Amino acid sequence: QVQLGESGGGLVQAGGSLRLSCAASGRTFSSYTMGWFRQAPGKEREFVAAITWSGGDTYYGDSVKGRFTISRDHAKNTVPLQMNNLKPEDTAVYYCAARTFTGSGFSPRSFGFWGQGTQVTVSS
Repeated sequence: QVQLGESGGGLVQAGGSLRLSCAASGRTFSSYTMGWFRQAPGKEREFVAAITWSGGDTYYGDSVKGRFTISRDHAKNTVPLQMNNLKPEDTAVYYCAARTFTGSGFSPRSFGFWGQGTQVTVSS
């Protein structure tokens, strides 16, 4: 079983930065893909970024490319998401997720483990 917990959300002005973190525990993650998703009110859950735990290959949604950076810290078992140049449309609940395989395609249904989410609000 995998447990995920997000932290670092909050309120920030447009153009500012926030750093989210996902703490993972429960088992080893060598073959896992770790991801970040977000969901705004009335909208579907959206893929933000993903990283393979072992090789560190990164993937980004089109709306965040060039602004967000995902990484992983093996020593701490965390997956940070650095968010720069934030925009009001980035406002959402951000979720950490994990799946037990690597590969392309990042639909929410392909991730079997989820955190409880953390709110990010960007004011204009």
